[in-house]
Amino acid sequence: MTKKVALIIGAGDAIGSAIARKFSQRGLTVCATRRSKDKLLPLLDEISLAGGEAFGFGCDARKEDATEALFKNIEDNIGEIDVVVFNVGANVPMSILETDSRKFYKIWEMACFAGFLNGREAARYMTKRNRGTILFTGATASVRGSAGFAAFASAKHGLRALAQSMARELGPKNIHVAHIVIDAAVDTQWIRDNVPTYKERKAVEGIVEPDDLATNYVTLYDQPRNAWTFELDIRPWDEKW
Repeated sequence: MTKKVALIIGAGDAIGSAIARKFSQRGLTVCATRRSKDKLLPLLDEISLAGGEAFGFGCDARKEDATEALFKNIEDNIGEIDVVVFNVGANVPMSILETDSRKFYKIWEMACFAGFLNGREAARYMTKRNRGTILFTGATASVRGSAGFAAFASAKHGLRALAQSMARELGPKNIHVAHIVIDAAVDTQWIRDNVPTYKERKAVEGIVEPDDLATNYVTLYDQPRNAWTFELDIRPWDEKW
């Protein structure tokens, strides 16, 4: 039987790696990408030691040629891409007064344009098989533009709109497109270093655990098509919203 592949675009140390591990536990072959392939080695070793199969790729998700080559390589040499998770970050807070055009454009490229490139390539292969799942990681900024996040919010709003349009076009082709709004602090190194109340919130389960968050991605993948979710909001029990 042809292998089913979970392709994780942006398999960072916290959320992306947790999603990759969960799909490996689900029985899929994992293909993970970051701009630096070397940073993927601990994740690949962990999945391998647990009995799974994983491949790592260094790829800039903003580059069209590289993205097209990545998908073709996986489809030709590893297996059928059955689920794609677009999980590229770009959460860079800055005042609008300090946001130059280069910074704004780069954040848009990472958080929105790259989502288009990878979502389009996923759709091109999945429509041939009339099945597949495409999941986009969103954030609070996907639905609310806070002070100091003009560039990030505009990009995340755009990614959400892209996901909505794709869901309406591809749903009738048996392709599940979903957008996950992470409206909370996730237990990452940045949060541990920069949130003064981290320990207190962690003690009362007020910080999202990456592994628990990742479970939701597999749940979306496993949903029957008569009850698909398009948008899933995730936050801990005490988060204000």
